[in-house]
Amino acid sequence: MNKSIIIVDDHKLFAQSLQILVNSFDGFHVDHVFKNGEELVKHLEEGPGSPDIVLLDMRMPVMDGMQTMKWLKENHPEQKVLALTVDQEDESIIRMLRLGCRGYLLKDIDPEELEHALNAIDRTGYYSNKTISDALSREERQKKYEELTKREFEFLNLACSEKTYKAIADEMNLSPKTVENYRESLFQKLHVKSRVGLVIYAIKEGLMEV
Repeated sequence: MNKSIIIVDDHKLFAQSLQILVNSFDGFHVDHVFKNGEELVKHLEEGPGSPDIVLLDMRMPVMDGMQTMKWLKENHPEQKVLALTVDQEDESIIRMLRLGCRGYLLKDIDPEELEHALNAIDRTGYYSNKTISDALSREERQKKYEELTKREFEFLNLACSEKTYKAIADEMNLSPKTVENYRESLFQKLHVKSRVGLVIYAIKEGLMEV
């Protein structure tokens, strides 16, 4: 049975092209396409059930991706959502992840990456691409997790907030350079490549609540 997909994007041409692409993937089918979060909310309130995955544009009129995620967290916290964005803005993406989003994709990705992302979210609940994280088994992740120092845990917790690195340095009473060293150490230990990767790691390992 095909996994049901809902696309929420206000760019009609992009949404239609995305629908055709997703429908070409084995095991997936787009059931509905909506142009903003308000339409999605209405559908979920009136519809018979939730889709397996929502592909959600972050920037839309009426009700954007952030507002939609806030509603979903309160009303459908188990809903799997993959964010779609034009620009990689760490603060916005981290905010989306904290609201329960399971990953994000830049809109100019290759079709193969989209298919991989859908399968990853369906299979594991999350999607983390190669620009975010290297693949590690759960056993390897647990080993890396046990190697973290108390201060690295403190930094990881703060990195999962919306604070800037300067604000994190001030809160930890450290120099910006020392904070950079903590960041690079965590990147190496956890096999991630960005701050977003740290947040996804923390969520998957239950180190922070969404």
